Amino acid sequence: MSSQVSRVTPASSHATRFASAITRRPAASAVDGLRAQDQGAVDIKRLAQQHLDYQNALRQAGAVVMELPALPDFPDAQFVEDTALCLPGLAVMMRPGAESRRGEVAPMRDALALVFDRMADITTGFIEAGDILTTPSEILVGLSARTNQEGADALKTILDDHGYAMRVLQTPPDVLHFKTDCSLIDDGLILSTARLAASGCFSGYDTMLVPEGEEPAANMIRYNDVIIMPAGFPKTEAMLNAEGFEVIAVGNSECAKIDGGMSCLSLRF
Repeated sequence: MSSQVSRVTPASSHATRFASAITRRPAASAVDGLRAQDQGAVDIKRLAQQHLDYQNALRQAGAVVMELPALPDFPDAQFVEDTALCLPGLAVMMRPGAESRRGEVAPMRDALALVFDRMADITTGFIEAGDILTTPSEILVGLSARTNQEGADALKTILDDHGYAMRVLQTPPDVLHFKTDCSLIDDGLILSTARLAASGCFSGYDTMLVPEGEEPAANMIRYNDVIIMPAGFPKTEAMLNAEGFEVIAVGNSECAKIDGGMSCLSLRF
């Protein structure tokens, strides 16, 4: 961690405004990362370069980026988002549904303890932050193969104690994480796939649908005034540009082979 980082104190905050981001350097073992389906071998050199490009995009958006060292024993450790939920003044450590990933949590807890004064831990069930979408008014949690009701209930108990509203939803079948299919791209605007929006889970929000055939683009991040999205989805990028968003497209071909997207690669606070 760096002395540049200020300690986080409780404050009202938009869900799209941040100052810092934490990433973790991919290990060579990332080629063995978990995957829902075989999309080919991971090019580790290309993955490393795309990770650097991602960090540079965060910096362009105004982030102080802290890169943690690789964890060779954990091939998915570069997907830091799943280990913690970072809120103003509070970090909640997750309990991943993939048992092989649970050892990633303790090293991240040590890192976040240098930044957050208040911390809490999920100790029952399982839950990954890839299933959690934070908006200015509430926290949406999607049940999935990686997040169950017991884990969601444990998170709700913590959030209730800290004054955060939470709502539980259902992730579509065969979708790894809730945020695989959606992103908050403005304080009241959610980008979503048609299949997720059709469930009615975003009642009360404005929604924008990713063009048919570009569903993987639904996972992106809004960091201050910039949207960071995966490269290779020209219809989605053109749609966002036409709506006046500033967009940075970053190559994600290698992380996509091991079920990783734009939000997975950083913790933002």
